[in-house]
Order: sequence, then C-alpha cells, then structure tokens
Amino acid sequence: MSDATVANLVIGLAVLTLVVSLQLVPRRLRENYRMSIILLVIGVYQFVEFLQGHPHGNDGRIVAAVVGSLVLAAALGVARVPTVRVWRQDGQLLRQGTWLTAALWVVAFAAHLGYDYIVAGDITGKNGSTVGNATIVLYLVVSLTVQRFLLLSRVARLEAAGQLPVTAPRAPVGFRGQS
Repeated sequence: MSDATVANLVIGLAVLTLVVSLQLVPRRLRENYRMSIILLVIGVYQFVEFLQGHPHGNDGRIVAAVVGSLVLAAALGVARVPTVRVWRQDGQLLRQGTWLTAALWVVAFAAHLGYDYIVAGDITGKNGSTVGNATIVLYLVVSLTVQRFLLLSRVARLEAAGQLPVTAPRAPVGFRGQS
C-alpha cells in the first residue's frame, strides 16, 4: 500500500467520521446551496488533477467509475432522506439524522470505494491515488446536495400542509432508541 493510499484512507475515515457526527446532531438546514458549490469546485479540481497525472487509455473505465459512483451517491442521498427529522424552531429550519442515517453514510462510503475498486481499481493517478479517492468530494457533494434538495422539498410540502413540527420530532416508527 502506497503512502498516498494510506493518507487517503486516513483522510477518508476522518471525513466519514465528521459527516456522520454532523448528521446526528440537530443542525440548521440551510436553504441555499453555497457549500455545495464550494465542494463542487474542490471536487472538480481534485478530479482534474487526477486526470492530468494519468495515462490515457483507461478512459472508458474511468467514465464508468465516475458516472456509476455519482449515481450511487444520488441514490444513497435519496435513501437517507426518510431517516432525517426536520422541524422549524424559533424561525430556524433544523434537521437531525438518526443512527440509520449514520449507517447509510457508512454504506455510502463503502459503496463508493467498492464500486471504484470493482470498475477501475488498478487505475491510478500521478500521486498513486485511485479514481475513487480522486472523486470522493464529488461523491459527497452529489449525495449531500440530493439529500438537502429532497429534505427542503419535504419541508415545503409539510409547511404547505401545516404539518411541519415546531419542536424536535420524536424518532419515526421503526427508529426507536435513536433519538
């Protein structure tokens, strides 16, 4: 295992830990996509860096790895939405994930890296990184943006029906013990 691979694994685990921990605490659900745009720029930069250091000839596998991974990101973003509680308190829109949300994030990271390994595992860039490592931020931005968009859509529906809670809702049925 190269030094770059070990470093990427450590960084990936740190990011996963941060994402999961932020999902489990009540936080403001922002109604803009500024952070998504910032992460998108960073993700595109990382991917372009990867492509510049990689010999051409494996382009089909790279395209399949990236497109498939981003589809997985979107699908898992959709899957997490029902596990997130939303409410408006003191004029602030809030959200909090459950332990199932956290578990789905772990599945999402594993799916991204596993899919990359299956489709393009031996393709590396100039620093030894894989396609999956080079696209992890793009994966995150797609997954988070899909999740946010659908949560905001749910909030709009609940508010229109007058059903958006004004205090932190209890865990949904089937999520007992995950408050």
